Amino acid sequence: MFRTTRVCTALAVFVALLAAACGKDGSPPVKGPAAERLPVYQVARGYELPASPTWRRAERRGHLVVGAKEDQPYLGEKDPATGTYSGFDIEIAKMMSASLGFPPDTVRFKTIASANRETSLQNGQIDYYVGTYTINANRKKLVGFAGPYYLAGQSLLVRSDEHDIDGPQDLDGKRVCSAAGSTPYQRIKDDYPKADLVSYDTYSICVDNLLTYQVDAVTTDDAILIGYAAKAPDELKVVGRPFSREPYGIGVPHSDNALRFALDDALQARERDGDWKKAYDATLGLSGVPAPKPPAIDRYQAGS
Repeated sequence: MFRTTRVCTALAVFVALLAAACGKDGSPPVKGPAAERLPVYQVARGYELPASPTWRRAERRGHLVVGAKEDQPYLGEKDPATGTYSGFDIEIAKMMSASLGFPPDTVRFKTIASANRETSLQNGQIDYYVGTYTINANRKKLVGFAGPYYLAGQSLLVRSDEHDIDGPQDLDGKRVCSAAGSTPYQRIKDDYPKADLVSYDTYSICVDNLLTYQVDAVTTDDAILIGYAAKAPDELKVVGRPFSREPYGIGVPHSDNALRFALDDALQARERDGDWKKAYDATLGLSGVPAPKPPAIDRYQAGS
């Protein structure tokens, strides 16, 4: 009887989340970032970056076009009722816009699937991309990266009443869910073979199964899991220390080093003046996880 009650309660919570995601007209996202609490970013007046062809095109059109995710709570999420994007990555994109001389409210966000990020930057469909985009050597051959602005790592999401899982070492015999074909899925399969690993196309299905006691844990980057925990803080929590390193960067066209270094400068300035922390506190920080120290910016030379 107790278990049935908990399942029904969990289902009710997730149905509420899905209702918010489906976006009834006029209904705000459940426990979403409060617009009035988001930072206001000072716009650089008279800013010029003539060495950047990307910046020059944006100046001619009067706004930046930024690639983003739309289905990651508190990172990059789109309200289908209003078309408004919100989350930590969205705030990073806005503060970068301000630093480049464009008012943040003029940014045109465009949802770009992970598999299309490099192509979208290469063909000029977007000016830069902010969306849990891990910097790695293979991607550097195709695009440039400013940052990193956040250091994520693979972690575990469990129900708030779970006390037997504190890290991947506790997964033996536990039913663990991740996205099919993902790096987190493969890492569990290779490094923790005694876990009972299952997969679905999206993490939202994994979270649904977690809330309904069909799986014991969900695994992917901690930043994504923190977002889900922030949506339902009484039902979900992130446990343990991250067990991989995933530096998130801002993707830019490969040859546009002027833009890349300008964004590096902007990130450093926004971290120093407190805007980075304010953005985190208003988005991912709502999960109860305090803001970490921003990672050191990697001003690498092209080809390195």
